[in-house]
Amino acid sequence: MTRGNLDWTIETREGLRLIAPIGRVDETTATEFAERLAQEIGGAAGDGLTRLAIDLASIDYMSSRGLRGLTLAQRQSADSGITIVLARPNQIMREILAISRYDKVFQVFDDIDDV
Repeated sequence: MTRGNLDWTIETREGLRLIAPIGRVDETTATEFAERLAQEIGGAAGDGLTRLAIDLASIDYMSSRGLRGLTLAQRQSADSGITIVLARPNQIMREILAISRYDKVFQVFDDIDDV
């Protein structure tokens, strides 16, 4: 992974697009994060999928701008008929989600298989 960029893994399974960003979502990557979420929502809708899961296991940090990207993605997904859920938050992300109360905004799953 190069500094200032996120790496991504993408998988599609049974009506679900699973995306896993890897790295930090901070001031240098927040725009990339939001844009990639928008692309994946559009792609999932185009493929006829109804759910998008964001795997947070490999996110080292997320700033308020990254959280804003999640909010924008949720709005876009609602317009596209797609439900976004969050999966496998590590301890850092679990704390960030709790402090920001995003764990009340999004469904959060501890295991990908439970999504």
